[in-house]
Amino acid sequence: MSEDQNKNKPTGRAMRAEQSAVEVAKKNSHHLRGSIQETLTGTQKSFGSDDVTLLKFHGIYQQEDRDARAKVKETGIEPETWFMVRTRNPGGRMTAAQYRAADDLAERVTYNKSLRITVRQGFQFHGVVKSNLKSVMAGLNKALISTLSACGDVSRNVMASPAPLADEAHQALLAFARQIATELSPQTKAYYEIWLNGEKHSDSNGGAGEEPFYGDQYLPRKFKIGIALPEDNSVDVYTQDCGLIAIVRDGRVAGVNLLAGGGLGMTHRKEDTFARMASPVGYVDAQHVVAAAKIVASIFRDHGNRADRRHARLKYVIEEWGVDKFREEFKKRADFELKPAVDVGPMKLNDYLGAWPQGDGKFFYGVWVENGRVIDTPTSRPKAAFRKIVDRFNCDVILTPNQSLLFADLSSAQVTELEAILREHGVKLLKELSLVRRYAMACPALPTCGLALAESERSMPDILSELETEFERLGLLDLPLTVRATGCPNGCSRPYTADIAFVGRKDEVYDIFVGGRLAGDRLAELYAENVGRAELVAKLRPLLERWSKERRGEESLGDYYDRAFCNGQVRTILTGSKNNPSSERVSSSFTTA
Repeated sequence: MSEDQNKNKPTGRAMRAEQSAVEVAKKNSHHLRGSIQETLTGTQKSFGSDDVTLLKFHGIYQQEDRDARAKVKETGIEPETWFMVRTRNPGGRMTAAQYRAADDLAERVTYNKSLRITVRQGFQFHGVVKSNLKSVMAGLNKALISTLSACGDVSRNVMASPAPLADEAHQALLAFARQIATELSPQTKAYYEIWLNGEKHSDSNGGAGEEPFYGDQYLPRKFKIGIALPEDNSVDVYTQDCGLIAIVRDGRVAGVNLLAGGGLGMTHRKEDTFARMASPVGYVDAQHVVAAAKIVASIFRDHGNRADRRHARLKYVIEEWGVDKFREEFKKRADFELKPAVDVGPMKLNDYLGAWPQGDGKFFYGVWVENGRVIDTPTSRPKAAFRKIVDRFNCDVILTPNQSLLFADLSSAQVTELEAILREHGVKLLKELSLVRRYAMACPALPTCGLALAESERSMPDILSELETEFERLGLLDLPLTVRATGCPNGCSRPYTADIAFVGRKDEVYDIFVGGRLAGDRLAELYAENVGRAELVAKLRPLLERWSKERRGEESLGDYYDRAFCNGQVRTILTGSKNNPSSERVSSSFTTA
């Protein structure tokens, strides 16, 4: 055990409790090797449960075509197992060559020839079969794209403002994201041995045969880091396990406000699981940002719950300890000063769609991608358009936290040509988007996700069309708001900070949450439960009508809801639910009035 780990060995509940089966699997995995190699080269259609756990650390989820379940019942023939492969792109950055490599792979190995932009600024490849896994991993790594720690009980992809602006502050944010990603990357050689025959292609993926930071069991569960600016909270910094808000002085990042304990996953009807906004811990000078993120991860490593996966997140440690105790633990581990947090005022969101000057004489251009799915259809061909743009201009590509895509380093003439390519392929320009649709997001859900209880991505376009009709009737189409959908309560599309969110409860049935806002700095609250798909907009109609009549100026739906109902009895009458027990969390419980 390293000196760092000896100094901070697990104590208390984390040490005393019996460990979960996942913890045992990690401990016995020989640093993420398990029997993955043997199954990969064998005749088995799928991996055993322990290896399914380990595959996630390599950026792979074992899944199935859930649409095929009916056929299985009819024929008794099991379909081929599917896999999802996820990339790790700190800050969402990709070169033109990397984008081309990803696009080529999607065309060859995914079930629907698509790329999927994640809300953590990576790509997902859905429906990959086992026989293609190794070639996918090798192809990505040849293009210097890693999948290591895109999933699993480690630090996930580090998010940052996607804007490729030339100013010092934005460049610093990207540098921090890359440095933190490198510092918290697993060091095991298993990744190279299994997928690359021992050959190391990318310098960003470690290489040591042991884990000086993670040890044998890695973290108790996933750990998410995001870096925001007060004027750009596209990363939803308050939902991160470790959130960093850059404080800019004289054009430079002087330091960051450090937040800890955010997280959105919860379980239906389990009152002890909840979404939580990250708590301010303090301010850290710029030279200590990477070390600060690592310290927060180390506290989670040593004190997170390793017995119950439902409670194995940093938010539950802070909820149990309180912020003051967490702050003191941080100070014990730091060899630098933790100062009081700086007042940054209200946070804002910028999605960077359309043309923007970079500050170096060039432009970048943001394109909206419906639910992040880069796929060609009979009416719109964004996949072909994006490939043509990248081939024509050889431009860098940035994946955004809002599932959109930015093309960088363009001349003004190229911006004009780019828009012509988009129109030629039927891709919507910014002026053609309603504000209801512009800020909407959905998780993939069915048919690929094994956790999905209801549709999300496939139902979202129709839900938005219904909302657009209602908003137009009420004269609300010019007011920005966030609408998000997720197929289960785990919150992969960040639903609980949205103005309106639809959370899958069971097939064609959802819970509705209301009260977040565009800035991402407030949690939504349960508005109605067990609402059928066909009744979602109707259930919202009384609230939308009151908002249209009673709003103050350009007041958003979430702000109106918070002002009008959350502190009074009207909310109970309107929604049939109680106020949540804490301003920093939203419970999964529901009590009728």
